[in-house]
Amino acid sequence: MNQDEIYDAIVVGTGISGGWAAKELTENGLKTLVLERGPMVTHIKDYPTMNDDPWDYPNKGELSKEDKKKYHVQSRVLWAPKDDNKHFFVNDLEHPYVETKRFDWIRGYQVGGRSLTWGRQSYRWSDIDFEANKKESIGVDWPVRYKDIAPWYDKVEEYIGVSGENLGLKQLPDGKYMPAMKLNCVEEDFKKITAEKFDDGRLITIGRTAHITDPNANIEGRGTCQNRDRCSRGCPFGGYFSSNSSTLPAAERTGNMTLRPNSIVYEVIYDDTTKKATGVKVIDAETHEKLEFKAKVIFLCASAMASVGILLQSKSERFPNGLGNDSDALGRGIMDHHYKLGATAKVDGYLEKYYKGRRANGFYIPRFVNLDEKTKREEYLRGFGYQGTASRQDWSESVAELGYGQGLKEQILRPGKWQIGVTGFGEFLPYDDNRVTLSRTEKDKWGLPQLDFDVEFKENEYNMRKDIKKEIVKMFKAAGFKDVQPYEESSGPGLGIHEMGGARMGHSPKTSIVNKHNQVHTVPNVYVTDGAFMSSSSCVNPSLTYMAFTARAANHAAKALKTGKFS
Repeated sequence: MNQDEIYDAIVVGTGISGGWAAKELTENGLKTLVLERGPMVTHIKDYPTMNDDPWDYPNKGELSKEDKKKYHVQSRVLWAPKDDNKHFFVNDLEHPYVETKRFDWIRGYQVGGRSLTWGRQSYRWSDIDFEANKKESIGVDWPVRYKDIAPWYDKVEEYIGVSGENLGLKQLPDGKYMPAMKLNCVEEDFKKITAEKFDDGRLITIGRTAHITDPNANIEGRGTCQNRDRCSRGCPFGGYFSSNSSTLPAAERTGNMTLRPNSIVYEVIYDDTTKKATGVKVIDAETHEKLEFKAKVIFLCASAMASVGILLQSKSERFPNGLGNDSDALGRGIMDHHYKLGATAKVDGYLEKYYKGRRANGFYIPRFVNLDEKTKREEYLRGFGYQGTASRQDWSESVAELGYGQGLKEQILRPGKWQIGVTGFGEFLPYDDNRVTLSRTEKDKWGLPQLDFDVEFKENEYNMRKDIKKEIVKMFKAAGFKDVQPYEESSGPGLGIHEMGGARMGHSPKTSIVNKHNQVHTVPNVYVTDGAFMSSSSCVNPSLTYMAFTARAANHAAKALKTGKFS
């Protein structure tokens, strides 16, 4: 590649945000270089396990002892990686970081990033979320409100295909949805009983998920969800949204995208004369060759913590503590959603009932606390939601030594009783002393400083967790479920895989890193549109919000380039 060529734009990262930046910039006519630190993954062609069956793997798909050592951090999430998708998660021995306090950093370094393995739950923020910091004098005030982002939510939902149910809730705005997936019989009855027995606004709905459910949808190159629930292996049908099946092919179709995998961006180059960025410095992941690429505008979409790391490493005489870091806010206010707690229960009856397919979605219980005086909690601020599912128990108790012959064959064809389980997701406040820095001593194999995490849950989160367990137990008992068991597993920040913050959005460079258009305040041709820009965390999955802000920022950048004005 010609390092002297000046691109209109450089996009760093190809995940949820990077794919959208690439699509919007190229469709606006910008010659765009997209850089990804991991290897190439082409839609369908590079999904090696997409059609495998469970019996294709030893140990029921669990990792071998050797692999568990390689993925010792990634395995903290328990549901991933498995033998069928480990290639989409990083080898922790090759990609270390420092944990001053425990931080579960789950990563996927390849073209498409974690858009190949994400949970696909897609919820809008409301003004309750955007206004909370200001009302409670916590962190910094968001310089935008829901009305600023609503049209971009519309654009993203219609393009990626989100199925769900409109509810008319102030805390969970309605959207542009395809037909909702169906609740099963137990979940439907749980919905009815909850509506009857609680008068504080709590309800059950199907999850809003980025799966195409309309067979008549005309979304180029993608088909409907097949209910295989093999999503984390890559979907050959394009039934769920990923960069690989959707935004990157759209960018490629314009003829304006150049994609370079195996390109580790470690610094944004700053020109003190023009007071703008001129490009990025790159290390080739395979050859270790150092390269520089030039552009008129830079989009950092490397994933929240990686983008913060790039900004911290982008030091100059003007910015000795990292690009745009006049406020010392860079690396501060790291957040996630705290989870790994909830309840399980057994459900009597319904033995003549079953369900069809493997629905890659569950039910959702939107936030119902701290919304008004009636739902106010004195012990903590903000709120939480629940995700869960009801299902027939498996057939495992009928195998091996538990039976043989005709009796075993007959028994194994009959599913067990019903069960239900729910997990809570709680909001994490933006504390300034929850931060990530560059290690002064530890480096990776490319000679770059490792990130050092000093992040923890605090009193507000721990108080909320008590209520998360208490309220779901109350709901299960009200529904008449049996053997209701609250649970809480060992957890730390990062395990929700919704890490965010570190380059927060705000009104002023004195307190924040980026402005309302996601531009670095003091270097306006640099945009940060992954989770790093988040100034608070809400309690809903954040990826839809990243995409909406990215689309908005990319169109702002395209207009700025055409007019020559980045203000």
